[in-house]
Amino acid sequence: MGLGTNQTGVTVADKWIGEIWQDEAIATYEAKTIMRNLVEVFQHQKNKGDVIHRPKPGRGSASAKTVNTQVNLIADTAGEILISINKHYEYSKMFEDIANLLALNGMRQFYTKDAGYALAKRVDAELHMLGALSQGGTVSAATLYETAVIGGDGLTTFSGAANTNTGNGTALTDAALRQVMQTLEDSDVNTGECGLVVPPTVIKTLRGIARFTEQAFVGDGKAIRTGRIGNLYGVEVYASSVCPWIHVNSVTGTQSGRVITDDTVQASAAPTGAAFVDDFGQTVNWSTSSPTDTKYRACLMVHPDAMVLAEAQSVRTQQQYKQEYLGYLVTSDCIFGTAELRDYGSMAIVVPA
Repeated sequence: MGLGTNQTGVTVADKWIGEIWQDEAIATYEAKTIMRNLVEVFQHQKNKGDVIHRPKPGRGSASAKTVNTQVNLIADTAGEILISINKHYEYSKMFEDIANLLALNGMRQFYTKDAGYALAKRVDAELHMLGALSQGGTVSAATLYETAVIGGDGLTTFSGAANTNTGNGTALTDAALRQVMQTLEDSDVNTGECGLVVPPTVIKTLRGIARFTEQAFVGDGKAIRTGRIGNLYGVEVYASSVCPWIHVNSVTGTQSGRVITDDTVQASAAPTGAAFVDDFGQTVNWSTSSPTDTKYRACLMVHPDAMVLAEAQSVRTQQQYKQEYLGYLVTSDCIFGTAELRDYGSMAIVVPA
């Protein structure tokens, strides 16, 4: 039987019912930033100058000693590597007094943490991009990552013009991983000290290879239960969402590389425009003849001596009261430089996205 009308329910009493916001911020899942821990870090704090000169000696070789003859003298005119301290990134927010007074306590804490993460991801991206220089690579739209190998065999070099300008990157295989290790070891690189950085899609592939999940390989099986890939043939494997995206232009066969994702532009998004400039600073026409976009990702096996991060200032946070805005300006920033030290100490592997 109906109860009639004019009951006091949630609609009628709407203005009497308060709305409570949870005092915690739920952020987008943070991707792992791992490259800084896999390369050499040079602390440049409290030192003057914006260019570091790093000696680059050549490798010597042993000589057979002949009786009653002078030893064979080795004359090495060492070269040098220049590390420019030219990257300065900041994350700033203005908190007006009214917002500070009325907002939940977790607001400032969340944005301070987010600033540190954003700067760490930027450092990671700069190191990831050095992978394009591995094995003698150069940064240009026509040759970007074209000294990298494809994931299918670890031997065939990547080409954007292959397969009618769609590229030839293939999924990572067990055989390719072993081949890449051999290539580095042929250059006297100790792969036991290397790390393999791959995008999440490759982790998915590796989990489907029986060789990497069988009991003999993972020991007591904890890797399977926890979902950790762990150590493959003595090489630690890490997943990173910052692994570069390679966009192959179907008209020109050239590549655009994207690394950084922000609130409005995803690194996975197809480039657009007649003069699109990618994260590597290269310009490609993505308008003429309406090209399509074939996407790849760049994995990287890297030795700590292959590249360097020079930190003039690690992440710092400071605030200043701005009376003209009646609020606090809070800024986090960092100053650093990156450089490749040995191009034979790393190898990029191109796989489908």
